[in-house]
Amino acid sequence: MRTAIRTKQHPHDDAPDTAEFFERLAELAAGPERKALRDELVRLWLPMAERIAVRFRGRGEALEDLYQVAALGLVKAVDHYDPARGRAFEAYAVPTITGEIKRHFRDHMWTLHVPRRVQDLRNHVRKAAKELSQTIPGRPPTVTEIAEYTGLTGDEVRTGMEALDCYTALSLEAEMPGTDGYALADAIGGPDPGYDTVVDRVSVAPCLQALPERERTILYLRFFGGMTQSTIAEELGISQMHVSRLLSGCFAHLREEILAETGDGAEAGDGTDAHEGSETREEAESRVGPEAD
Repeated sequence: MRTAIRTKQHPHDDAPDTAEFFERLAELAAGPERKALRDELVRLWLPMAERIAVRFRGRGEALEDLYQVAALGLVKAVDHYDPARGRAFEAYAVPTITGEIKRHFRDHMWTLHVPRRVQDLRNHVRKAAKELSQTIPGRPPTVTEIAEYTGLTGDEVRTGMEALDCYTALSLEAEMPGTDGYALADAIGGPDPGYDTVVDRVSVAPCLQALPERERTILYLRFFGGMTQSTIAEELGISQMHVSRLLSGCFAHLREEILAETGDGAEAGDGTDAHEGSETREEAESRVGPEAD
């Protein structure tokens, strides 16, 4: 199958003149002959598709993969091109292939999922910042300047600027700027057990407020006043054994109330032997606060 060569200058040096081929392709029914002609058209225009792919190199994707994406866009262009519209194939194929490559970057190359609207804002902001930086030497353009240049609002510009850092993720092993071997992972904190204590105390607060005044006083003196059971007994004019029984009763009641709120399903207060009573007291004391000696 021979291809006629154009004599006039063409944007692509090796762009073939395939107008007759496309007219014939449009007339052929599905079958081996149409498939062979379609494959030949793809082969003839493949150099142009690869040149378009080269424009996008250096953006985090291998050039070989970009060639594949561009070839896919070329196949779509060949399949959907209608010569009856009087438009040259090249004018239709270039934006089709370019759009396919851009969609590939949009859908597969972002480390974090970013909505398309935010991606478009990112592109507008990035382009505007690049153009403005050439007219404002010595400093980057401000949010207000970018907003005036693009016609976007300040919030939209800030959203686009935040998306600039979402395209690729930084490795946790990457060294932080201005440090001597200090990795990003070293700046990430771990689980703080103190938060569990905060949750426990917030959970027990309403139950403490519902206790009788004497029991609240005993708990306050024991855990916040640092007083021993004997000292509390002398303060209130009761026996140390009575103070101990009141504390144990408070612990059991608080534990039962908290388990009922959290829905743990444990049968609180059923056990009456010394071992179960000791466990209940320890668990309840841990929710109220550390026991002072």
